[in-house]
Amino acid sequence: MSSCHYPFIQYNSGMFEQISGRLQKIIRNFGKKGRLTPERVREGLKEVRRALIEADVNVEVAREFIKMVEAEAIGEKVLKSFTPSEMILKIVYEKMIELLGRPEPLRLDKTPSVIMLVGLQGAGKTTTAVKLAGFLKKKGRNPFLIPADVKRPAAFEQLRDLAERNGFPVFTKRMDNAVRLSKAALTQSVLKRYDTLIFDTAGRLHIDEEMIDEAIKIKESVKPSEVLLVVDGMTGQDAVNIAKEFDQKIGITGVILTKMDGDTRGGAAMSVRKVTGKPIKFLGVGEKMDDLEEFVPERLASRILGMGDLATLQEKAREAMEAERAREFQEKLKRAELDLNDFLEQIKAFKKMGSFEQILEMIPGGHDLKKMMDEKELIKTEAIINSMTPQERKHPEIIDGSRKRRIAKGSGTSVQDVNRLLKEYAMVKKLMKQMKKGRGMGLPFMRGFM
Repeated sequence: MSSCHYPFIQYNSGMFEQISGRLQKIIRNFGKKGRLTPERVREGLKEVRRALIEADVNVEVAREFIKMVEAEAIGEKVLKSFTPSEMILKIVYEKMIELLGRPEPLRLDKTPSVIMLVGLQGAGKTTTAVKLAGFLKKKGRNPFLIPADVKRPAAFEQLRDLAERNGFPVFTKRMDNAVRLSKAALTQSVLKRYDTLIFDTAGRLHIDEEMIDEAIKIKESVKPSEVLLVVDGMTGQDAVNIAKEFDQKIGITGVILTKMDGDTRGGAAMSVRKVTGKPIKFLGVGEKMDDLEEFVPERLASRILGMGDLATLQEKAREAMEAERAREFQEKLKRAELDLNDFLEQIKAFKKMGSFEQILEMIPGGHDLKKMMDEKELIKTEAIINSMTPQERKHPEIIDGSRKRRIAKGSGTSVQDVNRLLKEYAMVKKLMKQMKKGRGMGLPFMRGFM
């Protein structure tokens, strides 16, 4: 799937931007040194180790990772390679996947299956509970949300409001005892035949005995298939320490790292599995309800190393555009009948896929594309089309000088910007007609371009 030059209104910092840029630069430098020697490899890997530690990767984890890479990188095949940077990249990628561990899907083998979310206050447990319900709904499950935090003011209302806004059933009976509430919710779920229960338990600013005791009692009473720790990925090494402590005191089965779209340095994601032995199950990558991704080591390693993540991009594209609309679009493309209404539909679909930064990260070389592309210019496209009448979008040829001035004023752009868009549209129309007649670069190119 080709890169898509469409605007994304919401802006987020790139996932692992700091570590990603550093590692890509270090690995490229291997190719500038000519034929490699063991000494040059070790010198370059020292830089990799430094970059990992600066990204808040656990020191022991960073040291072990470098040993794994070095053992393979100083082999004869790499040292005699004519493309040393590519060979080093391959080894770093493979060892990073090893470090991140195999993906482990949710255990949903009981009826009902119970998922218990634990964690400190502010990590995003409540939002994650609703995102997880959305994820399970797409998989054909019938989730039921339970607000088991009876201490924090407004915790009950927060989960109830979020659940109802997104169309998920939620336990609404107030109680002052979290264990009794959990048992009552379990009974209600059986009567109403919900197959997956998500318990949003209490959090604190710090781990304390009261919170731990309550969580243990809830765990004993509802017997969850999964006890997932929700932890802020931006806290780096602290996230790993929190995971260790929760596991020792409660016993967790996995981790959900939140706020991975922020200014995270990546240390938690690369350390938590190795240090705790517990798998990362999901990554929270944004504010929207569908911004929860299953953890796939290969995809994450690809993003960190600037190799893109086209598989996730394609999944997001399929979800963003309804199957019927996608078929209609392909048919109009074949008939060379696309107009600016179709362009606008495409923009809306891509906006559902995530932020501009997130999409670029999934494209190979996206880290470098960020420097070359101006998001403000892309945003103009949608504004200009939105300022046109339906008739103008369907027949852009009717747009004369006075209409251009009106469109420019309505979109906060200039007549030159409007002219540029119309010129590009005319070029696309010409290409489509050539495709229809069997000339030009072919329909597959146009599908990618669109």
